Amino acid sequence: MRFLIVHNIDSGFGSDAIFAFQRSLVKPGDECCMRTIGDGFSPADVVADAESFDRVVISGGDGTVSSLLYQLRGRPVITSVFPSGTANLIFENLGCAPEPSAIARACRAGKSAACDLAEMSWTDVDGSFHREGFALISGTGFDAEIMRAAIPNKQAMGEAAYFLAVLSNVKPDIIDFSIDVDGEHHERQGIGCLAANNVMMQGEIEIVPDSRMDDGLLDVIMIESSDAVQLVRPLVAGILDPKGRNVARPHIERFQGAELRVRASQPVPIEVDGDPIDGLTHGYDVRVLPACVNLVVDSISRYADGARPPEAVRPSHDSLGTGT
Repeated sequence: MRFLIVHNIDSGFGSDAIFAFQRSLVKPGDECCMRTIGDGFSPADVVADAESFDRVVISGGDGTVSSLLYQLRGRPVITSVFPSGTANLIFENLGCAPEPSAIARACRAGKSAACDLAEMSWTDVDGSFHREGFALISGTGFDAEIMRAAIPNKQAMGEAAYFLAVLSNVKPDIIDFSIDVDGEHHERQGIGCLAANNVMMQGEIEIVPDSRMDDGLLDVIMIESSDAVQLVRPLVAGILDPKGRNVARPHIERFQGAELRVRASQPVPIEVDGDPIDGLTHGYDVRVLPACVNLVVDSISRYADGARPPEAVRPSHDSLGTGT
């Protein structure tokens, strides 16, 4: 077998777990290419030859994983996610066993689930157009402010940096949002409006219930609280009922659809899968990219029931395409 491991050496706390994974993965006769990347890498260049490998492994944080998965959209590539970042929520959402040896076994087996991504586009206040793909949650307002404020402490403090950022801004701006979901219009006020492909956060808490990466839908999450302190209530609700099926999430409203348009009454910051973007915007558009990536899952994954064997995904080596 031929493996490509793409490892972001700048992600997380610099763990060497990826090398334990590699030792468990590679057997006599295999070929393994370890491609290390860092800040400023070109996602398109990194996986340009992905079809020439039997498996592609992406090792890094959610931003790294999301950007590379977006480049693999629509391509017959079986991809394994290895958690090397701070939060690793994409891996957590898949629900696979986290030990390097277990991830290696699942990678070799090659059973994969066809999962959705989302594509966000926006124009910043300087008039520049942007388009990015994401796997989890992106949006504007308070969430983006928190991601930006956490950057200086993220490397040293990990997830605690986000909580420190919340405490530094307990009175965020209240914004008027105009929201269109599959053509249905809504007007709301709050501190943030997010688009989500999947909504599980740390501690396996789901912001809203029954959100999946294989349903062809996006969740629009409107945060309607007037200050950060009020967010304690939905957090407590999440701790008491992580799946959100019995205890309501106060100050959070949800819409669902395949396409959405969000406009804000004032320029707001924006973040894509936890990575803050330079500049401000008046809004964004998002569409779902259904079943566009093939993610390795194991028997305990929440997506195991729909998993397919590798021969159902990969074409023969004589017919490999380049994809776009």
